[in-house]
Amino acid sequence: MGFKKIDGGVCAAKGFLANGLNCGLNSNKDKNDLCLVFSEALCNAAAVYTQNKVKGAPITVTKKHLEKSGGKAQAVIANSKNANTCNADGVEKAERMCRLAASVLNIEPEKVIVASTGVIGKVLPIEPIENSIDSLAKGLSHTANEKAATAIMTTDTVKKEAAVQFEIDGVVCTLGGMAKGSGMIHPNMATTLNFITTDAAISSQLLQKALSDIVKVTYNCLSIDGDTSTNDMVSIMANGLAGNSEIVEENENYSIFKDALYEVLMTLTKMLAKDGEGATRMIECTCCGAPDLDTAIIVAKSVVRSPLLKCAIFGSDANWGRILCAIGYAEADFDITKVDVDMRSRKGTIAVCRNGSGVEFSEDEAKTILLEDEIYIDINLHSGNTQAKAWGCDLTYDYVKINGDYRS
Repeated sequence: MGFKKIDGGVCAAKGFLANGLNCGLNSNKDKNDLCLVFSEALCNAAAVYTQNKVKGAPITVTKKHLEKSGGKAQAVIANSKNANTCNADGVEKAERMCRLAASVLNIEPEKVIVASTGVIGKVLPIEPIENSIDSLAKGLSHTANEKAATAIMTTDTVKKEAAVQFEIDGVVCTLGGMAKGSGMIHPNMATTLNFITTDAAISSQLLQKALSDIVKVTYNCLSIDGDTSTNDMVSIMANGLAGNSEIVEENENYSIFKDALYEVLMTLTKMLAKDGEGATRMIECTCCGAPDLDTAIIVAKSVVRSPLLKCAIFGSDANWGRILCAIGYAEADFDITKVDVDMRSRKGTIAVCRNGSGVEFSEDEAKTILLEDEIYIDINLHSGNTQAKAWGCDLTYDYVKINGDYRS
């Protein structure tokens, strides 16, 4: 299935508007800290949340809203700089944000998805949001996706957006999204916020299934630092304005939709990996020849989350033993004596391990390959026909500097 990559992020699909501004949560007036995404039509909606036992108040409220509305939503309101987590009044503040958005949009509060990201344990001041909500709504536009995307950034150095067009029964549909995240990323859904919009018509039940399935092989295969955040969320709203017949069963059209969703989420996942706090290199690990999907995921994730391997990549050191070590402690069953490992970049490929043992290679050639900013590690278990990918980044001095002074 071919996809056409387009601009527009959360505003790429028909009927979606967005806006972002600085309401005062961030003292730097040049940085947006509050955003709104709105659909002109009621949407079927779904979400996946952090698996951390400590959950931000917005997670609690959003889950309650989607349950109460029967999987319906029409807007997202989100802020950065403050996570609204571990606060006695957190739920009250999150619900207040939803009521504020609902009031200016003339919709019901339970049709609003709410999200927050930033410092944990700091009381969220609601007054700046109250004072800015009218301006936020008045500025809603079909072209203000970048304002929204920058409003959810914390230590991110770049905005993260993606969108594709695809056809279902001859009808052109669009799916786009925005994400934030740079550190505290080790999903089972990490500090990432991800908002997806589509004009395709699809039932709430299949929307939830598609999202859960694709998150498993994209966002949940991402690890920056091994810390699972309290506020992770991926939400998707589908307003059906493309005009295709609603997808209500797992047929070819459902497969096409899932492929489009994978394309966008995979693209955003790679952006998150490349923008890891202090990162200089993105790491993509592919594990093929696995007996099943779970084994492939477990092995690939074990490699990208290894601190020693991350340090080796930072130093452009082909220390393949650290790869094999991470493969070896992965909690999966396979024969280590069958394992092959290659390392590659746009400068070439080098074999470093065959049948579980090292092979001779040129250190100079390896250095040249590993000096690139995108590094690929290819593992073949030779135990089946399934593969999966995982993403991460190197571990640098700057990561420690950023997180040693995060609250200031």
